[in-house]
Amino acid sequence: MSTFKAPKGTYDLTPPDSAVYLAVREAIAAPLKRSGYGYIETPGFEQVELFSRGVGESTDIVTKEMYTLTTRGGDELALRPEGTASVLRAALEANLHKAGNLPVKLWYSGSYYRYERPQAGRYRHFSQVGAEAIGAEDPALDAELIILAVDAYKSLGLKNFRLLLNSLGDKECRPAYREALQEFLRGLELDEDTRRRIEINPLRVLDDKREAVQKQLVGAPMLRDHLCEACKAYHEEVRTLLTAAGVAFEDDEKLVRGLDYYTRTTFEFVHGGLGSQSAVGGGGRYDGLSEMIGGPALPSVGWALGVDRTVLALAAEGIELELPSATEVFAVPLGEEARRVLFGLVTELRRAGVATDFAFGGKGLKNAMKSANRSGARYALVAGERDLAEGVVQLKDLQSGEQKAVALDAVVSELQAAQG
Repeated sequence: MSTFKAPKGTYDLTPPDSAVYLAVREAIAAPLKRSGYGYIETPGFEQVELFSRGVGESTDIVTKEMYTLTTRGGDELALRPEGTASVLRAALEANLHKAGNLPVKLWYSGSYYRYERPQAGRYRHFSQVGAEAIGAEDPALDAELIILAVDAYKSLGLKNFRLLLNSLGDKECRPAYREALQEFLRGLELDEDTRRRIEINPLRVLDDKREAVQKQLVGAPMLRDHLCEACKAYHEEVRTLLTAAGVAFEDDEKLVRGLDYYTRTTFEFVHGGLGSQSAVGGGGRYDGLSEMIGGPALPSVGWALGVDRTVLALAAEGIELELPSATEVFAVPLGEEARRVLFGLVTELRRAGVATDFAFGGKGLKNAMKSANRSGARYALVAGERDLAEGVVQLKDLQSGEQKAVALDAVVSELQAAQG
């Protein structure tokens, strides 16, 4: 056992669990790949100011949860706590918005970092798949992304998730609501941190999950009563498009999410099997973020779905994904000559697309067959001196126990046919 352990609040992904995480990532990405979204990668760290400007200086993410460091050259950097600001920064830096048709549609997958209290479903290092559509203001784009997320969850077999939907208005109608909300909140009994938040971004108080705060929010002014006609029409079109696509949703007037850059459409996916950490993913429109980080006006929308929490949701519903075996064939050589011949055959099988492993370490037949069974392989290839003298290997079906001799030059075609 190593002297070292994974840092508190983090985890290692090892087989066989890692195969489930990979399958979830691929399932979330699949609808995006079919819908014109290109893959993008960004660094694991960025300038601190990118997040303080974009995510919001008053958010818990920026004030309490970012991992920051100062380089020898004096640069202030932060491990990325979320993906949207980084992806938008990269798109602007590469001038993708000038290269062709808008919107620029991108998807990404990676690890993110927040210094939070570790608990089930909430880690200091977590994995997400995200999507961003940059440079277009269109309710159909908002609806498209929501539908793609729903399709991803359904492709995994998930049923017990709910979609919460809200509109946060825009720069035309939100100021009046902000004033009304501030006036209401100033009359409540709140701690100093929350009172400071009232002056910086009062909408964030609505996102406070503490019961003592939520009780006092009964009767708070609602944003729906302050939306301008343009925002009302935009939101209604999103709702209409989702309904037409057969996507069920619940209107949630207090849904603001934890990031300051959201405007108009905001949404969240929650799952009843995850307890207090019920959100499995979410997103929204962020029409002003590009300008916040020094770019041109580029209305955009996106989401991020948590891989870790999606895996927990699968477990809560008792869903076991049908995963392809990592090994289809396991080769067991008996003797040095067989070792050389089977090693060459293993290479041929792999090049032909057959997942094949080999009994390394000079194991005897009994131990090698135990390894074959543990590998999950369907077939074992066994050969000794007598088999080689006859130009054959023994092909054993590890499920049925049936065994037959197969000519050396027919092994690849035989196993390809067995794969279907």
